Amino acid sequence: MATLLLGGLAASAQMAHQHSFRATCEEPTLKCASKVTPTFAPDGSLWLAWAAGGRVSVARSADLGRSFSPASAVNPDPLELDWGPDARPKIAVDAQGRVFVAFAIFKDKNFNGQVLFTRSTDGGSRFAPPIPITADRESQRFESIALDSDGSLFAAWLDKRNRAPAKARNEPYPGAALAFAWSKDNGVSISETSIVADNTCECCRLGVAFAGLGRPVIVFRNIFDARVRDHAITTFRDSRTPGQIHRVSVDDWKIDACPHHGPGIAISGHGTYHVTWFTNGLIRKGLFYARSRDAGRTFSSPLRIGNFDRNPSHPSIAAAGDTVWVAWKEFDGERTTVPVMVSHDDGRTWSSPIVIAETADESDHPLMVTDGRRAFLSWQARIEGYRLIPLEETR
Repeated sequence: MATLLLGGLAASAQMAHQHSFRATCEEPTLKCASKVTPTFAPDGSLWLAWAAGGRVSVARSADLGRSFSPASAVNPDPLELDWGPDARPKIAVDAQGRVFVAFAIFKDKNFNGQVLFTRSTDGGSRFAPPIPITADRESQRFESIALDSDGSLFAAWLDKRNRAPAKARNEPYPGAALAFAWSKDNGVSISETSIVADNTCECCRLGVAFAGLGRPVIVFRNIFDARVRDHAITTFRDSRTPGQIHRVSVDDWKIDACPHHGPGIAISGHGTYHVTWFTNGLIRKGLFYARSRDAGRTFSSPLRIGNFDRNPSHPSIAAAGDTVWVAWKEFDGERTTVPVMVSHDDGRTWSSPIVIAETADESDHPLMVTDGRRAFLSWQARIEGYRLIPLEETR
């Protein structure tokens, strides 16, 4: 993995924050967590998965984050968790209270990873020993999991299994492959891995949503023309068949290194795709939003998000009905703020940004989460701790 990150000083500070968080707070508690991932269960309860002290832990809240159940350790023994800026544990909860967790570890000093998977069948009290999500011994990172409407569990990640065969043929192999698998038996087993595409960017999170039953949608940073790392999207034709890859935006970011800055996607009640991303391309720079009314084949002209002078980064997006919310980070050299803007007409028009949270110290990326009706900002900061902020007041 290349070490060049976004924007020089800002990215270096971000990576230093991750190491500082890890070095000064090694307890596996929520207050020590550097990465916190939320999800709502079908019964309306909030679940968190977090990384701290080499462990992934899970807890449940029945009162929107005001209190939590005792945390359960996913891995009782510490592991070298993937601490990359775009990496975090993933969590999903089904209608029967089964809890699914995936996370990545580093296998060596070269940042080769392994994605591990586990589940709980007793409401998150105990987890099975984590197992590799695939038997292949090559590197896997930046996993994403999501539950389809029939309860099937979909997993996607970045996979380097085709790197060695390319090297044996004396062929270059930039990036990684976009891989996926399913569990159709409530997490008991995971299908054989399939490849969507080779030569995607190897170090950015994936955005996953569903266009219908058995039809995942993945937005990812792709490698075009060997050097350009712009975003692409695919909509599955059925559960085993990825669709054609379409370009989200021509930004022309030519970089032979790792941006560590993946996209986000939400699909509204009318089937509109809403996508956010970061670019440092020749054509445009900064954070942007676009929408697609034709299943990702074409997108609207990119709309700039945030104040470019405040280093806007890491946008997150959520949708419920015709309402769409976007949150992101900004940094003025002293304080980090989280602005939010909202659209009540399926992305056609947007409110002015409103800052709803801030901190003067280290913090996680802001994440949007929805219970299907309402949206919330989920944010972990070192001083303020974990916050779940309702967004109804952003109208």
